[in-house]
Amino acid sequence: MSAACWLDQNLAAAFESETTTAFRLAAGPGFWVERYGSTALISRRPEIPTTQILAELHSWTAQSTWSPSRIFCRQLVRSPGEKDTPVLLEGDPSTPTREIVMENGLQFEVDFQSGYNPGLFCDQRANRVYLRELHPKRVLNTFAHTGAFSVTAASVGAETISVDISKSFLQRARRNFELNNLPLENHRFVAEDVRTYLRRLANRGEAFDAIILDPPTFGRGGSGKTFRIERDFPDLLAETLNLARPGAAILLSTNFSEWHADDLATEALRLAPAASFQKKPAPPDFFGNTPSATLWLHV
Repeated sequence: MSAACWLDQNLAAAFESETTTAFRLAAGPGFWVERYGSTALISRRPEIPTTQILAELHSWTAQSTWSPSRIFCRQLVRSPGEKDTPVLLEGDPSTPTREIVMENGLQFEVDFQSGYNPGLFCDQRANRVYLRELHPKRVLNTFAHTGAFSVTAASVGAETISVDISKSFLQRARRNFELNNLPLENHRFVAEDVRTYLRRLANRGEAFDAIILDPPTFGRGGSGKTFRIERDFPDLLAETLNLARPGAAILLSTNFSEWHADDLATEALRLAPAASFQKKPAPPDFFGNTPSATLWLHV
């Protein structure tokens, strides 16, 4: 545990001042700790003891103006389908599992009983900031999860389409729009296999200024077809490029452990040899590392 890095208290205060209440508190070999509003979430490999992480968390919060009202712990799994629902370690068990958190002034609902992630991937914060800076007019958010990128784009006036195979995720995306008083006009939420819908959009001649492409490492479509990023990413990217306007920005992202940003660039250059790339630095609370490889492709 001595190799663990804990967030500097001044940086934690800076997040608070910019109305961000979802960020990483610590990272070490086989574990990390995140703050989501009033809750702390520990994510750990099975071999990492919880007691030492808890002791260090309490030591950190003793020096902070913030302390969690409850603490959850979830096990990091190695294969899809393994049980990873967080377990309450400290706090009132009657408190609702859902909570509202903030990121740069925007509100998002998280749910600590929703499995792999409560609803907001903190490592994508810098990419959401960059999307706002782009001020796109039309945004396609594929594998949209709970719609954080869609909310971000809509907050600066963009039309959005959020596509995900999960209806429950898209329902949560709608709630995130409502939390931020964003009207649902000019925003579509499509529960469909992403690749099938990409082809439909292309047949209709639709095009976008910004596209979010953050597929799972492994997934299943509505027809039972499987998706594996190492096998299917080139075709997925080719179909995505068909929808990009000249000058469009495409976020390429994956948490596939064997790929890095350079691998994404190599795949992209085969299909778009004239493209340029921009890599956003890791958020400061990730101590120089992020669980996802990310890269912005500019067509």
